Amino acid sequence: KRGAPEPAETKAPPAPAPAQAKAATDATPSDAGATLYKKNGCYECHVNDAQGGPQGPRLGPNPIPFPRFVAYVRNPAGDMPPFTAKVISDDDLSKIYTFLQSRPTPPPVKDIPLLAP
Repeated sequence: KRGAPEPAETKAPPAPAPAQAKAATDATPSDAGATLYKKNGCYECHVNDAQGGPQGPRLGPNPIPFPRFVAYVRNPAGDMPPFTAKVISDDDLSKIYTFLQSRPTPPPVKDIPLLAP
């Protein structure tokens, strides 16, 4: 059409540097979940590796199914604040859940010298 503006030229984003590309391919869903766990402040109550602390219980590995996990995060009991989908998307919760599932199971009390009878 006459007088119509020319479409703006779009350029492809630059290719990532080799180190960035390798880091991106080395990242796992658990790594992404760990980042989101920290970014969203979960560590403040549940401690850095979800092992639990004075403010919040141990979170992983979590035996509840993912839909129940999402429901609890959205509408928790007790002192935990709710995290709506505007704050943490279901996709991000999936990554956090994967991180929690990757946490090691704690050893039995009898195997912890300080706590053994």
